[in-house]
Amino acid sequence: MRGKQYHQPLKLTAPWEKDAGFGRKLKTYRNHTKIIAQPGIVMKVLRRKRIVLFMAYFLLLVLTMLNLANYKWTKEPQQCNHQMRSTTYQSRSDIRFLYRPSLAKKRQLIYVLTTWRSGSSFFGELFNQNHEVFFLYEPMWHIWQKLYPGDAVSLQGAARDMLSSLYRCDLSVFQLYNSPGGKNFTSLGLFGATLNKVVCSYPLCSAYRKEVVGMVDDKVCKKCPPQSLRLLEEECLKYSTIVIKGVRILDVNVLAPLMEDPSLDLKVIHLVRDPRAVANSRIKSRHGLIRENLQVVRSRDPKLRRIPFVDPGHKANKKDGSDYHSIGAMEVICDRTSRTLRTALNPPSWLKGKYMAVRYEDLVENPVKTLRNIYRFANLTTNHEIESFALNMTSGSSSSSKPFIVSSRNATQAASAWRTVLSIQQIKQVEDYCHHSMSVLGYERVRTAGEAKDLSKSLLTHSKL
Repeated sequence: MRGKQYHQPLKLTAPWEKDAGFGRKLKTYRNHTKIIAQPGIVMKVLRRKRIVLFMAYFLLLVLTMLNLANYKWTKEPQQCNHQMRSTTYQSRSDIRFLYRPSLAKKRQLIYVLTTWRSGSSFFGELFNQNHEVFFLYEPMWHIWQKLYPGDAVSLQGAARDMLSSLYRCDLSVFQLYNSPGGKNFTSLGLFGATLNKVVCSYPLCSAYRKEVVGMVDDKVCKKCPPQSLRLLEEECLKYSTIVIKGVRILDVNVLAPLMEDPSLDLKVIHLVRDPRAVANSRIKSRHGLIRENLQVVRSRDPKLRRIPFVDPGHKANKKDGSDYHSIGAMEVICDRTSRTLRTALNPPSWLKGKYMAVRYEDLVENPVKTLRNIYRFANLTTNHEIESFALNMTSGSSSSSKPFIVSSRNATQAASAWRTVLSIQQIKQVEDYCHHSMSVLGYERVRTAGEAKDLSKSLLTHSKL
């Protein structure tokens, strides 16, 4: 039996012959490998895979289209985009503003660009007296004091950076120029604070009311309690107009980055005055401007050839040395003024509609008309009280007795005082430095000492601006 089984030939049957049909079990060999019996099953599986792959591809396509649609929507301008851009920019200088309430109305920012002894203290009062204006007087003074004896030109960038912070109501920048180990800055620590209507009025102090027009008595304001800069910042945020007056930005081109900044709406009012009158006032105030004169004179180009300041053979004295720095500073001042005027005559896009030149002589000759033009440019509304203030301050009976003090005086007479005080040599020196700016602004040169002293002859012509 066993032998028969041994010699019986082995009959092999193909799997597809043995298991024909779709519903039958596939034969499993000892190596656990499944062999598909029918090609139809293979096709069925492949068809199912194609369906699954097609559905996956379709789903991927739908997701891609949704993602692209969402990307395009986020790139379109939204109503809050401008505020978001402003937020990103501001956060680089002061993260604290993120916790401040946003303003519904964009601020109007004004910088009064001028130089020493140009009537700028009185001009600043036209804004200081307005209850709608947050006014700061010469804040860059702190930079020049701290970084003395840095020359005037090298300090321009620091002054611009301070303005960038102040126009955003970030007053912590003053701490950068505090003395090491010194007390924290307060509202009364700012330069000119005791004459500031904001600092001396409610809610920071009860000495004055901001809406009442009238000069501040510094002796009264000194008795106000010193407030933290944080409280002054909160007060700043309440105002829609911020005006800063300064004499330490020498050229409007320095302000270009701020005027191009979309988060700021900055305009420049350029207050100018006959440079001979400026020189005369600088000589008169030389003891109060010693440091500033030295810092400006250090910025002069050493390669330039200059005419002698005094006549040959004249014996120099200490007074001549002080006068030399007072008039010598006019070279730098007029050079930078000329750069501003060249830019204003052919204004780039960042300056168009944002620049206004005001001659001091026009202001004192017709204060009400000039004030209205200034306020219109600054988007402010004048009133009878402020107009009367401007008129009274320029038509007083007194003359200019003390420098740096704003008082009622005969401003027209003070404007031409240089003609009878300066020597012909001093006049020629200033005219040599300032001939270009004088030509643009409409200030005629004189030929002789007699012509200068003839007050019946006006030296004013039309400005080219």
